[in-house]
Amino acid sequence: MESAKVASYLGFCRRAGKLALGVNAAAAVRGRVYLIVADEAASPGTRKEIARLADRFACPLVWVNGLETLVHKDACKVAAVREQHLAEAIVRECADGAAE
Repeated sequence: MESAKVASYLGFCRRAGKLALGVNAAAAVRGRVYLIVADEAASPGTRKEIARLADRFACPLVWVNGLETLVHKDACKVAAVREQHLAEAIVRECADGAAE
């Protein structure tokens, strides 16, 4: 995965107001979530909560390294993407990176 592109896509979502950062913020989202992006360094309890969020929103779940660096927020372990096209671009980028 090319993290620079993922960071750019997440930045676009954040500037558009279509990104919820943190487990509590993601859980409070009303409406559609198209993608959950989670940090691989999340604790086991946080991983369970992230899995519940992905089930609740019926959306894909992508695991990345260093999410807090990508979104420029300390201790951030989960981001909920609420913009369909950017969510699709992130999933494509992560799938392309896994194939390499």
